[in-house]
Amino acid sequence: MRVLLTGATGFIGRPLSVQLLSQGFDLTVALRKKSDFFTENVKQISVGDFSHNIDWSSILEEIDCIIHLAGKAHIVDSEKLDMLNEYYKINTKSTLNLASQAEIAGVKRLIFISSIMVNGNKSDTPFTENDIPSPKGPYAISKYKAEQGLFKISNKGNLDVVIIRPPMVYGVNTPGNFGRLVTLANSKISLPFPLIKNSRSILALDNLIDFIIICISHKKAANELFLISDENDLSTTELFQNLNIAFEKKTWILPIPVNFLVFIAKLIGREADSVRLFSSLQVDSSKAKKILGWKAKITTSKALASIVE
Repeated sequence: MRVLLTGATGFIGRPLSVQLLSQGFDLTVALRKKSDFFTENVKQISVGDFSHNIDWSSILEEIDCIIHLAGKAHIVDSEKLDMLNEYYKINTKSTLNLASQAEIAGVKRLIFISSIMVNGNKSDTPFTENDIPSPKGPYAISKYKAEQGLFKISNKGNLDVVIIRPPMVYGVNTPGNFGRLVTLANSKISLPFPLIKNSRSILALDNLIDFIIICISHKKAANELFLISDENDLSTTELFQNLNIAFEKKTWILPIPVNFLVFIAKLIGREADSVRLFSSLQVDSSKAKKILGWKAKITTSKALASIVE
């Protein structure tokens, strides 16, 4: 099976490429510029800036499946309407340009890593694939527009599309809020943490990679949307406590009202951060389990413990 991986040097891309090679896939990686990370048996294609209108025709001639990770990552401080064009150019337009050329080239399948934020940024009940999308902010909107465009291309041709909307993905060297929690949990002294009674779904990087690889060839994954998680939802406080346990540190919890924390976050311009830390966001993985027979490969506790090894 010949696989093209974009975004191969990122947080997900590097370990995914290692797993693909270990399982015998013929791997090509599309990069802005060539990287020393990859061995000689990986074909590297330098495509420059992904926001440009790339000609993929020669690259796609012998590709069976594309795993599309490349895109502009979500930046918390960029929730402004004037950012929509930037996100659209990279996350939507470049994705659909690749998919259109893939369909012409006869590529069998494209797997697109979207975001649970297409469903919304918080939920009182677990999100499912049947929920009406409610993307908040330019990043989520750009991902949703890419999803819509991909399904249109698939409906008109022979390219199968698989959409995955993961919640927060975590592992070694995780960026963003999770990375900041790891740093806090591993600080030299035991720092206090507020008591937050929310419930959030998270997804170990190993579990996401396992699911992506299943979707490469599983017939029933064709033209489907999937929401997956570890199925071990935690409050932000419980997540911090688990990290402290992994680092063999004492947890010091302060019973500070969440409403007060939200108020402070608004005052200092970090309201978007407060939503991610204090609100609930759960996903229902039952569709992936029922259709593909998938289940989480690694437990949350083992995945969190592996971060400090």
